[in-house]
Amino acid sequence: MGSAPKISDAEWYVMESLWDRHPATASEVTERLAERHGWSENTVKTMLGRLVKKRAVRFERDGKRYLYEPAVARDACVRDAARGFVERVFGGETSPMLAWLLRESRLDASELDALQELIEARRRGGRRR
Repeated sequence: MGSAPKISDAEWYVMESLWDRHPATASEVTERLAERHGWSENTVKTMLGRLVKKRAVRFERDGKRYLYEPAVARDACVRDAARGFVERVFGGETSPMLAWLLRESRLDASELDALQELIEARRRGGRRR
């Protein structure tokens, strides 16, 4: 899978569907997204076409239908989207973003413990993921 193109919010939902289950037809993607978003198959096909042009999705013809699958890894898209968010909203500074998230999030004790373990591992020189 290649590097991550810029994906719109709506396209992100289509990508999530494909990352979760692929290959998939436009009808299958529509079925997964219809209840939550109310999108028609034409809307989904339009977004799939855009994602193909961006090289985020590839397809293969199977008889009369097209089978779509991601051409980029979810991790690469998440990394690029997160970096863009940190740059736009927090001026590229990670610490203020993390502080804001901790203040604003409703984390239970086990989630806070898991975060503390990550911080301690990082202090010990643990690898970044």
